[in-house]
Amino acid sequence: MQSNTKTKRSKRSRTGLWVILVAAIVLEAVSSLQYFYSRAGLRAEAERRAQSELRRAELEINVVTAQHEAAVRMLAMLVERNLNNADSVFSATRTVLECLDNVNNVCVGFVPDYFPKYGRWFEPYSSRETKDGEEYIYTHQIGGENHDYLQMEWFSNGMTIDSTWWSEPYYDDSGAREMVVSCSYPIHNPKGEIVAVALVDLSLEYLQNISEYLQVYAESSYSIVSNRGLDIVPPPDTLPGRKYHIFREEIDATGWYISIIIPDEVIYADLNHIGEIVGLLMLIGLMLLLLIVWYAGRSNKRLLEYTAKNQRMESELRIGSAIQNAMLPKVFPPFNDRLDLDVYGKVNPAKEVGGDLYDFYVREDKLFFCIGDVSGKGVPAALIMAMTRALFRSITAHADNAAVIVSELNSSFTEQNTQNMFLTLFLGVLDCKTGVLNYCNAGHNAPTLNNKLLPVVPNLPIGIIGDFEYQAQSTQMSYDDLLFLYTDGLTEAENIKHQQYGEERMLQTLSGINNNRPREVMDIMQSSVESFVDGAEQSDDLTMFAIRYQIPAIVMRNDIQQIPTLAEWIDGLGIPTELNMPVNLALEEVVANVMLYAYPKENSGKVFVEFTKLSIFDSQTSLIFTVSDSGVPFDPTSQPPADTTLSAEDRSIGGLGIHLVRQLMDEITYRREDDKNILTLIKKI
Repeated sequence: MQSNTKTKRSKRSRTGLWVILVAAIVLEAVSSLQYFYSRAGLRAEAERRAQSELRRAELEINVVTAQHEAAVRMLAMLVERNLNNADSVFSATRTVLECLDNVNNVCVGFVPDYFPKYGRWFEPYSSRETKDGEEYIYTHQIGGENHDYLQMEWFSNGMTIDSTWWSEPYYDDSGAREMVVSCSYPIHNPKGEIVAVALVDLSLEYLQNISEYLQVYAESSYSIVSNRGLDIVPPPDTLPGRKYHIFREEIDATGWYISIIIPDEVIYADLNHIGEIVGLLMLIGLMLLLLIVWYAGRSNKRLLEYTAKNQRMESELRIGSAIQNAMLPKVFPPFNDRLDLDVYGKVNPAKEVGGDLYDFYVREDKLFFCIGDVSGKGVPAALIMAMTRALFRSITAHADNAAVIVSELNSSFTEQNTQNMFLTLFLGVLDCKTGVLNYCNAGHNAPTLNNKLLPVVPNLPIGIIGDFEYQAQSTQMSYDDLLFLYTDGLTEAENIKHQQYGEERMLQTLSGINNNRPREVMDIMQSSVESFVDGAEQSDDLTMFAIRYQIPAIVMRNDIQQIPTLAEWIDGLGIPTELNMPVNLALEEVVANVMLYAYPKENSGKVFVEFTKLSIFDSQTSLIFTVSDSGVPFDPTSQPPADTTLSAEDRSIGGLGIHLVRQLMDEITYRREDDKNILTLIKKI
């Protein structure tokens, strides 16, 4: 009996041992598989995080390099306008720094002996510096024997490459006095010959500061290498025997490569720690370990999935927010040197990131602007927004017609639209000299002009049909006209009763806005919407953008009855009050003379008056008024000076008008150009 009992116990023990052994084998196999898949998951997650951060850094660098390329083109354009005046070159370098806050160093290098009085080397240089909390712009000539820019790569390539060109990193010992990369662009004389090279520096300190954005893990590091393999930001020293993962991305604008370097042990630190815990538990007891590992495995899997999900969401939100902040205009007022434009815009996303966008800039006295709404939300919409903004800047650099711009943008967008998303867009080109607005609407809400809806052709949204033929429209804007653009987040804003704000309520609110500035228009509309929704959760992005056209020019018919409008226009220019009267008298005399005598009695014509305010090195400001007409040729400055000492009976008829103008203004010049009489009046203050 006892023998049978022992036999049974022995069998049970052996069975138990076999169960434990099988359980141990199964546990070990499960642990090994879990470790393998967890390791692969952590590796994939590290790669996703690194690639996301690399793309964000690439986008930021592309934005800055695009801004510097625009700055160097702007500098070249300013220099080419008055190429034979050395002083204007100094002024051009200062103007670029005054207009662009993100550019710190610019210069222009001329071919040898271009300006004989400066000798063989002439390199005007302007830099932005801060002393005692105040920002200053210093301008001086740095070319010479000790700084022979003629031998430098940026100058030699700028003389041969007829486009923007980025240099390899180098130490600028005469200008910025730090490590920089430079963007150069050739300057042509009227014959088309390259006579100088414009240069804008980008400090490597900016690129080094990207490290704070690329800390994917505590011990991760980064490097940037030029397209020739030179270290812009050198990689860290590696330890022998230590394994690393390297993730790399090319920067399209410059051809550089940026890399994130992460030690293996950092990526798998959590997994290794869990493995140690599992091993310790196995030593305590296989049976207990079996249960613990089973629960620990499930908990660990859930924890990894939950952590990865949260990290992806947080990473996407950070990326989307950074994309929007980098893309949207931030500086208002944007054109301190222009009196003809007052613009303002704002984006109020419904979530952390949204799909609305707006952008604008001025090229060759034309304001290019757009507003759009990407279908969908989140990071995909933010990336589409960034791509659209980049395409807008790229295409408008060489095209002026709104339909052509939208068609090219649609074609490029459709080719890259892997997400099958679409975009509603309104794009306009405002000629600041004439007030003509050329625009194209791609399925977007019709904007308002002076509180009335602007007629729009219902073109398809962008991204639906790649070869769709878009139609452009035009309208004439006048002095003090207000153009208001918005997305459907305004008209479709809902209150707690699910009632929409609506187009009618928007027009009613705008009708109460008279001469308010665009920023004030935004505030009034925002307050109106918030009052309507009364605390209801915002369901869609709300973007608004306004342009008030304050053209520094006036066009009049050759009708003497229009003279009073000239005084109203002068009052709106913002010139010193004490100059209003003399300027008004002088211009009235000139304009009245044109209206009465420039055109034959049976013909109608126009008189154009333009205003420019010019400051030279902050020492003197000139108010410049240009009066032009297409009438019969006549040079009033050729009239002999009136002899005011004679009596009225002894003086010849005429001449007193131009005499009065000469007394009121500091300079007066005449020229006949393109079949036009052009009289320039200058008042210095």
